[in-house]
Amino acid sequence: MSRAHIVVTAAGGSALLLAGAFIFQMLGYPPCQMCIWQRWPHAFAFVIGIAFLVIPSRIVALLGALAAATTGLIGVYHAGVEQKWWEGPTACSSGDISNLTPEQLLEQIMAAPLVRCDEIPWALAGISMAGWNAIISLFLAGLWIVAARRSA
Repeated sequence: MSRAHIVVTAAGGSALLLAGAFIFQMLGYPPCQMCIWQRWPHAFAFVIGIAFLVIPSRIVALLGALAAATTGLIGVYHAGVEQKWWEGPTACSSGDISNLTPEQLLEQIMAAPLVRCDEIPWALAGISMAGWNAIISLFLAGLWIVAARRSA
């Protein structure tokens, strides 16, 4: 498989994951803040894939790997927040409420986003969307790296 084919596969994978996120959103699964964070690197990876077709260089392929790895690592972090392995950003998860006054708690509840980052709205085989994004994105990062290492 040529370097260009590998890049098209990797960039296409990011485009499909991004499209899947929008399809889930249209089906009634609104994204939380961390879900949106995961979308941006996919968009960049797709654009980088197009750029690679114009400028087929290792640097461009490594930028694609960086974009895919970024969304993959955000996905790992998000999946960990969903599993309660660690605390997520307080803007989109409950955080520690033990030291809050009733007024502060009410203020936090009223300011909380509608979609929480620490809840799993959908899963397949026990893996959340964030988890699947992490797995697939890190695989795509590997494809980008293979493309970068392959001679032109």
